[in-house]
Amino acid sequence: MQIETDALVMVLDGRKMLMLRNHGDATYPNLKVETVEERDNPADRDQGTDRPGRAHSSVGAARSAMEEVDFHQQEEDRFAADAAALLRERALANEYESLIVVAPANTLGELRKHYHKEVERRLSGELAKDLASHPISEIEEILLAN
Repeated sequence: MQIETDALVMVLDGRKMLMLRNHGDATYPNLKVETVEERDNPADRDQGTDRPGRAHSSVGAARSAMEEVDFHQQEEDRFAADAAALLRERALANEYESLIVVAPANTLGELRKHYHKEVERRLSGELAKDLASHPISEIEEILLAN
């Protein structure tokens, strides 16, 4: 994947986001960190209160378990929506012309639900990989190889 000069590269997972800017060219990218945001998102078992509730039906005395909300996933989805909102704000302020997004498949899917038309217009590539904890040099190599 080619990374244009001055392209914005967003690398995120469910709790960490890196905004990188290419100060090199398409052949020799030189990604520099502009923003790092990390959110605390404990495991779901540490966020839930207790076991799922039960529903009682007045007909036939049937009972069924209700599925408990996955608070951890809910927070990851909220983080992706917030990241999409940031991309929208920056696109509308003309802070980038070319955008590459790198995220795990489920996070990328959630991001796509919230892309603004200006973000979609500037999107030059997506990569479904979890690279948020990788060094910048590895991110550059992986992007060039894809």
